[in-house]
Amino acid sequence: MSQRGLEALLRPKSIAVVGASARPQRAGWLMMRNLLDGGFQGPVLPVTPRYKAVCGVLAWPDVASLPMVPDLAIICTHASRNLSLLETLGLKGCKAVIILSAPAEQQDPLRVCAARFQMRLLGPNSLGLLAPWQGLNASFSPVSILPGKVAFISQSAAVSNTVLDWALQRQLGFSWFISLGDSLDIDVDDLLDFLARDGKTTAILLHLESLSDARRFVSAARSASRNKPILVIKSGRSSQAQQLLRKPSGMDAAWDAAIQRAGLLRVRDTHELFSAVETLSHMRPLRGDRLMIISNGAAPAALALDALDARNGQLVQPDTLLCTALKSALPANFNIANPLDLQDDATPERYLAVINALLDSPSFDALMIIHSPSAAAPATPTAKQLIAQIKRHPRAALVTLLTNWCGEYSSQESRRLFSEAHIPTYRTPEGTISAFMHMVEYRRNQQLLRETPALPPSLPQDSAQAHQLIQQALSSGYLSLDTHEVRDIFQAYGLYVPPTWIASDSVEAVQIANQIGYPVALKLRSADIAHKSEVQGVLLYLRTAEEVQRAADAILDRVLQSKPGARVEGLLVQSMANRAGAQSLRIQVEHDPVFGPLILLGEGGSDWQPHLQAVVALPPLNMTLARYLVIQAIKDGKLRSRSALQPLDITSLSQVLVYVSNLIIDCPEIRRLDINPLLADGEKFAMLDVTMTLAPFSGDADARLAIRPYPHHLEEKVMLKNGLSCLFRPILPEDEPLLQRFISQVSKEDLYYRYFSEINEFTHNDLANMTQIDYDREMAIVAVRESNNQQEIIGVTRAISDADNIDAEFSVLVRSDLKGLGMGRRLLEKMVTYTQVHGLKQLNGITMPNNQGMIALARKLGFSVDFQLDEGMVSLTLSLSDAVSGSF
Repeated sequence: MSQRGLEALLRPKSIAVVGASARPQRAGWLMMRNLLDGGFQGPVLPVTPRYKAVCGVLAWPDVASLPMVPDLAIICTHASRNLSLLETLGLKGCKAVIILSAPAEQQDPLRVCAARFQMRLLGPNSLGLLAPWQGLNASFSPVSILPGKVAFISQSAAVSNTVLDWALQRQLGFSWFISLGDSLDIDVDDLLDFLARDGKTTAILLHLESLSDARRFVSAARSASRNKPILVIKSGRSSQAQQLLRKPSGMDAAWDAAIQRAGLLRVRDTHELFSAVETLSHMRPLRGDRLMIISNGAAPAALALDALDARNGQLVQPDTLLCTALKSALPANFNIANPLDLQDDATPERYLAVINALLDSPSFDALMIIHSPSAAAPATPTAKQLIAQIKRHPRAALVTLLTNWCGEYSSQESRRLFSEAHIPTYRTPEGTISAFMHMVEYRRNQQLLRETPALPPSLPQDSAQAHQLIQQALSSGYLSLDTHEVRDIFQAYGLYVPPTWIASDSVEAVQIANQIGYPVALKLRSADIAHKSEVQGVLLYLRTAEEVQRAADAILDRVLQSKPGARVEGLLVQSMANRAGAQSLRIQVEHDPVFGPLILLGEGGSDWQPHLQAVVALPPLNMTLARYLVIQAIKDGKLRSRSALQPLDITSLSQVLVYVSNLIIDCPEIRRLDINPLLADGEKFAMLDVTMTLAPFSGDADARLAIRPYPHHLEEKVMLKNGLSCLFRPILPEDEPLLQRFISQVSKEDLYYRYFSEINEFTHNDLANMTQIDYDREMAIVAVRESNNQQEIIGVTRAISDADNIDAEFSVLVRSDLKGLGMGRRLLEKMVTYTQVHGLKQLNGITMPNNQGMIALARKLGFSVDFQLDEGMVSLTLSLSDAVSGSF
């Protein structure tokens, strides 16, 4: 479906209301009333055979008789007529439809019908949409909204109504307010693509219950979040809530992982949702996370401090200059600290003197002002004077301000004044801190999104051997592999499993233990018992023959008693030499119905509750992402930072996680993996017990992943005209320093041709955006050669597709001292082939009239060349459907 079709829905020039009614409170009457009261400037066309006019507007008896083709139609009739009306609208040429309601059995036929006519559908079971900047209220909401800067998208009509009512009371506005309903066609990813380009929208707030396409959501969200803050609230955190919503949405921690990975921020509840709207509407972007708090009482400041501590926030310590300024602004004997207690007799003048001194100081990033009801400083006069001072102060725009006017009745007017002045205001100290930490966490997620990743120093990967071993197991009917059977598969990916020996009984187990040396580990082998902890089937650090014999007999007895029908294939014996004091960890891979494979990390042990004891990541992982996962696990208390004897080696554990990620990406037959325990002993990690579950797999292995991994298949060795051998490959996030060096070796003239302006320096964020790409929406192919045992980029071609995957903008840049070797042509040929295979229809580019080399190359490859001299540019266009695939 097309983004262009969204224009008819979101910016319609004419609207038909099918089922318009003159009876108050009917859906058709309410929709007509809202459209007319909202101030929509285009024709509103009521369709009904019952009335000559509705709400004073001439009505038409049916769709066929309409005098024009409406951009948007809103179906307000009984659901039984949906399908016939949709077909009639399609035949008429209508491009967008809002459906009020539809039963589940109608949804597939409606989707097929809409696709046949290339119509976009909003709903069914949608409240509709409001676009106040256009005077458009195409909704069934009983209230209207003001224009604002925040776009709100919700999958729930009930939540939408609640937020609308709350916003009306607070006089907060929205740029767009869209209720998706069941997302039969239009989903959140479509709207994110649209809103990312919308000039009226500076921030986006999402309320989600489920996802139909995790890959598209993460891709669209990641793209949009580079330009605008996006906050998410997710209903259905628990399995019981998901059952109530009838929308299974997978593991809640997987949502956390996806939201973080896309650079978004998650809010936890409705209270935080309302707080987030206030924050996004008024708060200035944070420069940093250093917070200063002032209050006219110690108790409210203490509440704020507790909330800040609970969320790992950071207070700033006033520097010497600030302390001196504050002392001069306050009566003698005041304690200068943070929080700064102005005391309960603080007057408006005291507030103003202190705030003036604070705004003069560059030593903090955000200022929280608390005011409790006070006779010395009445709420409204104090607020008015404070707002006036903030407007006057030259540095006020550099500080993120948050106000907390406590109380209810006496502070209502003050909070209204702050909202009108576009200064965030909250009812409680805790709510104010929550809002501040939203922005801190969002800023951290954005920084993580732009950190320069790194791969492990060595990346062992013998995927051919692993695939062969897995196929052998599947051919033999083995779908559940144990430690002994996965050892060679793991070894192909650099994962160490200690040697194992199989014993049939306790006598043989003792003989093996005597040969390999004590201590040893003893483990049950049984494909019928997935979790060996159910029968205490793993025992570690057995130090004598007597302990081994007793442990082996006890394991077998427990299986006989508790699992009498289970098949037992014997016992595994492993050496545990030099493992004293090692830390026991657990890595698990599960398949989530929404996000695909997940990597879980936590402590080892038998009582494993992943939703409580593990952190979750989406593959693929690099060292930066893996390190962040480990640190997050430690911070959340799900992983100890050390064993009794030594600290946890975070770098080595991160490397293990990257190896596991690579294994999972390359081997789609692995449905589940459980490494428990994983013994961490300094930089050494040993996998003592592993269970791997397999299933046959066919199709696109990448399609099961929420984030597309690095496309290895696009790598190609290329020989240039002078005999220089180089590797053409997709760009990697780790290429940032190589790309920076490459750009420094391109002449200013060539950079001017490429970027249409003089570029003095690319920032880290610029380079991160160029290297950390989404391989679905954007592709960059670099030419890399080895020089003095180091890699260097010598050319790059890039294509960025539109959200519809129809058109792509391309560019080519070659190192200025290496022109004439045919590299530019070979790079562009490879990009043409890639975009064809990727399903794109057209490749577009622009250059300058003086760039004769690029123009000549484009002509050779079949591009049409259009000189637009009045614009000072040349347009290059290639129809990919006309080009012969693979001819380049």
